[in-house]
Amino acid sequence: MPSPGNTTRQHPVFPAPLSLPLKMVPLFVHNKALVAILNRIFSTELKDGELDFLQDRIVHISVEDAGLEYQFSLNKDTLITVDSNKPADLFLKGTMYDYLLLASRREDADTLFFRRQLRMQGDTELGLYVKNFLDGLDMDSKRIPAVVESLLQKSLPLYERLFS
Repeated sequence: MPSPGNTTRQHPVFPAPLSLPLKMVPLFVHNKALVAILNRIFSTELKDGELDFLQDRIVHISVEDAGLEYQFSLNKDTLITVDSNKPADLFLKGTMYDYLLLASRREDADTLFFRRQLRMQGDTELGLYVKNFLDGLDMDSKRIPAVVESLLQKSLPLYERLFS
């Protein structure tokens, strides 16, 4: 495996034909599902005001190789979907693999941003808040079912073998 400083390292890419069924589902459905999941995972942080930096700010997440786009904001203490026609304050861009690395905790947000696997554009201050929130997140305290966490951990090697 190449050294962490090697930026020419090849990463698995989600195959375009597999993204076709995902693209058949309207984006607002994908967006609603993501926001529902995030509201559940971050329920404590939302109640405690740890995500208040998102109030009336729009974050756009792009999963480039799968062709998926998500856009959301915070309204009071709930994440909400935002129409994709509204301009975003912050854009997060990466591949399915990059987001899987983050979700499975194989890589932390700092590493992924430093290597430019995940990229941010837009409001620098908002981007710093998002990155710091992700860095400080204690996933061990989350109520993510063990089976989901196990699935994420096991899916990465399979994903790497299938799509490299």
